[in-house]
Amino acid sequence: MKPNGTSLNTRSNGHHPAYDLLHDVTVDEMGDDHVASSIETPLRDDAFDLSDEAKMDLIEGHFRHIMNILGLDLTDDSLKGTPRRVAKMYVKEIFSGLNPAKKPQAALFENKYQYNEMLVEKGITVHSHCEHHFVPIIGRAHVAYISSGKVIGLSKLNRIVQYFAKRPQVQERLTVQIANELKAVLETEDVAVVIDARHLCVSMRGVQDVNSSTVTVHYGGKFKSDEATRQEFLRHVSEPTAAL
Repeated sequence: MKPNGTSLNTRSNGHHPAYDLLHDVTVDEMGDDHVASSIETPLRDDAFDLSDEAKMDLIEGHFRHIMNILGLDLTDDSLKGTPRRVAKMYVKEIFSGLNPAKKPQAALFENKYQYNEMLVEKGITVHSHCEHHFVPIIGRAHVAYISSGKVIGLSKLNRIVQYFAKRPQVQERLTVQIANELKAVLETEDVAVVIDARHLCVSMRGVQDVNSSTVTVHYGGKFKSDEATRQEFLRHVSEPTAAL
């Protein structure tokens, strides 16, 4: 025993090595299984008390510490600006969708053309990050809706997808969040969402499978209850995208 009564077989964190091994295995299993805790992205109540600048200052300092731990030479011209670049990227770009103030304001318009068939926006680029390993999820989203009397600008469909993608995510949650937002904005349950994406946490680590992709779907209203409507949507999604 050490003078303070701590076992010589206990690590400096107070845990026995067997505890740490079990903890690491459990954490890895949860990450590999893509466990999600809720439909909503887990956020603390004080998540937006700090300004973006304050967050970037703190992240810069912490990321500099991580780089130092890894043994990187932060006096090198190529590396010395990296902590600030990462901090700015996290707050202003790839995780900007965490902030509700950044949510797209989607205005509705009267459906003056009386277009009552489905509208499909397919091939929307998805750039997100796995919340278990903070590495990219890259793919495409296909969304559709049937107007309830209102329509939305096409670019807003893309912006809604990108807003929810720009946060640490689980693909299943991302799919549901997009669908729920579209239902609320469009005032209709007749919404469909399909996401086909590759997870770099699968291709870069763990099983290291570079060929697989993950497909998640959400059908609401007629897309769920009517087989013909659902099959028409899937047929549109599977067709080649129009060439420019």
